[in-house]
Amino acid sequence: MNFKNLTDVPGVQEVYGDDSINVSTIATHSAQASPNSLFVALPGTTTDGHAFLPDAYRAGARAFVTQKPFRMPGVANLVVADTRAALAALAARFYDYPSERLRLIGITGTNGKTTTAFLTESILCAAGFQTGLISTIAYRYGSGCRAADRTTPDQLRLQSLFRDMADAGTQYVVMEVSSHGLQQRRVDGCSFDVAVFTNLTPEHLDYHGTMDEYFKAKERFFTEVLPASKKQRTIAIVNRDDPYGAALLSRVKTPALTYGMSEADVHVEHAQISLQGIRAEIATPQALVSIQSPLIGRFNLMNILAAVAVATACGIPPDAIPQGIARLTGVPGRMERIENTKGLSVFVDYAHTGDALEQVLATLTQAGAQRIITVFGCGGDRDRAKRPVMGSVAARYSAVVILTSDNPRSEDPEAIISEIEPGVLQQGYTRTTAKRLTPESSRCYALVPDRRAAIRTALASARAGDVVLIAGKGHETYQEVRGIRTHFDDRDVAREALADSFASL
Repeated sequence: MNFKNLTDVPGVQEVYGDDSINVSTIATHSAQASPNSLFVALPGTTTDGHAFLPDAYRAGARAFVTQKPFRMPGVANLVVADTRAALAALAARFYDYPSERLRLIGITGTNGKTTTAFLTESILCAAGFQTGLISTIAYRYGSGCRAADRTTPDQLRLQSLFRDMADAGTQYVVMEVSSHGLQQRRVDGCSFDVAVFTNLTPEHLDYHGTMDEYFKAKERFFTEVLPASKKQRTIAIVNRDDPYGAALLSRVKTPALTYGMSEADVHVEHAQISLQGIRAEIATPQALVSIQSPLIGRFNLMNILAAVAVATACGIPPDAIPQGIARLTGVPGRMERIENTKGLSVFVDYAHTGDALEQVLATLTQAGAQRIITVFGCGGDRDRAKRPVMGSVAARYSAVVILTSDNPRSEDPEAIISEIEPGVLQQGYTRTTAKRLTPESSRCYALVPDRRAAIRTALASARAGDVVLIAGKGHETYQEVRGIRTHFDDRDVAREALADSFASL
């Protein structure tokens, strides 16, 4: 492909050099550059791709997309206002606009994206469609599946995935769209059919700064990305019960379908929620659908409503909806039950914000949990303001709270715990030690920085009938400390402790 065929991108300021240069690959890291590479210099929070232009040139690259001129012998240089936006257009063009060959459903929001994506995919499968999934947990289509390295892949990886999915005969792709992905324009150039908004609560404020900026990042999915789709018919699906969803409805630039508990296009007529699951009758503009799901909690009922709304918008037969919902027995690391013979209800959940943790704990309480033991920590190098909030939430619902390490990254785990602790103390809880915790302990908390020891302590302190919630990491299979990831899976640790009857405590 000639360089001149790739110059139709947003924000072009200057085209310099020989535009007949052949381009066979696109690179964003100088280590990936080679002869016939088009190198795109991306600005970053810690490093700037423009600093590596000479390295890419030495590696053989002669075509460059930059935000400031790069002049070297034999170079073709496209200068643009925003290289991330340009990369999105370049990647779509390079892979021949694969999203136009797919029915593409994008889901954004703070909480519920993953479960809604899994539910939607399950309904589509029940309706007989070939599906692809791009989620926080995995990227999969056909018989292939690989662990996800980020919720929303970068522009090149995403368009490559779409191309592979389309070539494999995939009909529908369901994907999570993160605020980072929207801010960094990873989904620009994608032709979506459906865009879903689940909710917005405080998260990623270390990145976005304020809730207004966080909302603006989400909003552009509906005001810029979806309206730019090449599809003939597009639709926004919006949670009307969420305050930000209600605000979004006045700004969307496409037709919209709402969902919510009562006053919405897709709403609940009747529901029963217990620790065994959900039974509900859901009204849509086309039919009354009776569903049964092993998922638990009001928040999962909201996720089900979102998936039903998507199915309705896509014209899925009503009888496929309950089949798809019933087939999804669970989502990895989302209220995932750890089976045991101790009479305990043990759950592992990804809840890592105050709102998500409260939803999970409120669900367990409403479902009849009498005594809850909660184990959690907070990630390092992330929003510090949520730490005491999560401590307060955990104490409000739990008999015992065990504060531990999550992914401390570059921070001191004990320093993170010390910032969670004031929230627990605010609820009048008494500090104790792991050794003094018993199955009768109540209104107390302990600091156990070693996460494995914390999980084992929680299980040893539980009696038959208790609920143990291990929160924060969910499906993750690693723990990151000082830039090094080592294998760690909350589910495996819990199963090991339950299997050996806590013999090694």
